[in-house]
Amino acid sequence: MVVEASLIYDGYSAECIARAAKIVNVTNQPKFIKPGTTWNEVYARACALAPGAFEEDRINNLWGGAWQSAGTPHRTISPIDASVIVGPSMLEAEDAHHALEACVVDHIHWRKVPLAERTERVGLAVEMIKEHRELLALLLVWEIGKPYRQALTSVDRTWSGVQWYLDNIESMLEGRKPLAGPVSNIASWNYPLSVLAHSMLVQMLAGNAVIAKAPSDGGVAALTLAMHFAKEAGLPVTLVSGSGSRLSPVLVRSPEIGCLAFVGGKDTGGQIASELVRTDRRHMLEQEGLNAWGIWNFSDWSTLAVHLKKGFEYAKQRCTAYPRYVVQRSLFAQFLETYIPVLDSLVIGHPLAVAHAEDPLPDVDFGPVINFAKARELELKVEEAIAKGGIPLYSGELDPDNFIPGQNTDAYFAPVSILNPPSSSALYHAEPFGPLDSVVIVDTTSEMLSAMNVSNGALVSSIACDDVDLATRLAEEVNAYKVGINVPRSRGDREEPFGGKGVSWKGAFVGGAYLIQAVTEGPPGERLYGNFSDYHLYPPA
Repeated sequence: MVVEASLIYDGYSAECIARAAKIVNVTNQPKFIKPGTTWNEVYARACALAPGAFEEDRINNLWGGAWQSAGTPHRTISPIDASVIVGPSMLEAEDAHHALEACVVDHIHWRKVPLAERTERVGLAVEMIKEHRELLALLLVWEIGKPYRQALTSVDRTWSGVQWYLDNIESMLEGRKPLAGPVSNIASWNYPLSVLAHSMLVQMLAGNAVIAKAPSDGGVAALTLAMHFAKEAGLPVTLVSGSGSRLSPVLVRSPEIGCLAFVGGKDTGGQIASELVRTDRRHMLEQEGLNAWGIWNFSDWSTLAVHLKKGFEYAKQRCTAYPRYVVQRSLFAQFLETYIPVLDSLVIGHPLAVAHAEDPLPDVDFGPVINFAKARELELKVEEAIAKGGIPLYSGELDPDNFIPGQNTDAYFAPVSILNPPSSSALYHAEPFGPLDSVVIVDTTSEMLSAMNVSNGALVSSIACDDVDLATRLAEEVNAYKVGINVPRSRGDREEPFGGKGVSWKGAFVGGAYLIQAVTEGPPGERLYGNFSDYHLYPPA
């Protein structure tokens, strides 16, 4: 494998060009990928750490305590510049069955391991993740386009979240025992570490073996390296890649599975939920919902501007992003005076491009969306909303100075906002999962609540209102699990519970002690907190 020391332009290294620019005081220096952060260099470091997991043409699967070369290498494209990067080895259903069988054997042995030993081993994995945080972050940048600073934050939330459980696990496990079968995990690509890897490590700490399907759209290398550290620490982890149609039946329907944890869209989640109705299997299905800000009798616009700007991190590719603003008509002009400058201030660009080799990596608000297909999907949503009567409120443009000359930018989508999208458009009812906002003007609080609740359930929402008592009363009628008053809500870390109302969540809630309860057995007759088909129990948000 050839390792790129630096990009070369017309025979000169990037470092030489940077030095020459300083000498002649060139201000419009073409940008290039910062030396040390190219895909070849980053992947070579991963290969050196885990040669069994990473090969020149594929990322291997893990079961039975060993890396397996079964499967077909999958051609993968980085969203940041459409370059080809190494992808996973895709398995067939038969291979997935073998992996699950090995996981069941792991589970039988692991559930008997004392808590003290489990704590020690998970702690070792946490220390390795901390040690290699920068490499894990760079893998995230290349695989899912997350800006470097935000990728570092994701890695840090992974290890620090698990550390919180290590510090508190003894009391949370009192009177509880591991499940009868392993925990199966299927998750989306946007948080392969701070959601998926974090959950897997906590599930193992609680006494369960785990099996996970690596996300198909990105994050496989970062997740694989994290699970390499788990394997090196002696933890019972199984990690497989493959199409959902081939692997999901094994990971969802197999009777050996003790619990299913899913994070993804309503279409796939709905199919899984319909299959689980016929069983009594433990499950946690986190799905999408249209999170909304309601703005009524409000005046603290400078504070709101800060929240709006931060909300665009990672191109709003988060389950707790706010793509809908429902605004009192009399406040619309003031809202625009706050909102439009925020959109104008957003920096979108290549997350690894610099003008000089010694420059720090750019602190862009977001880079690409996950792939070209997603960018095109967002474009089509805009076209549909406008064609049906929506009013284009804002349409951003990409600044060429934030990219490498000639690079592919097909996966980049500048922010767009549509005023009053018609109810017949997809943008009105569904979460776009990207930097595409909709703004709805209302005249009454009843209209505001109706416009905030159009997706039949959400994970989070917020109300901006100077009258906190009024906002609190209105929040009780918002169909979201967490409702902020003049602040946004998030998934939360450590002790904070998390769930959803309506179609946004099915099954047991997670976060804090609830995650441990969801993946362990308690006293006979125990009923878990969650959003189930037969009853609804919501713990405090």
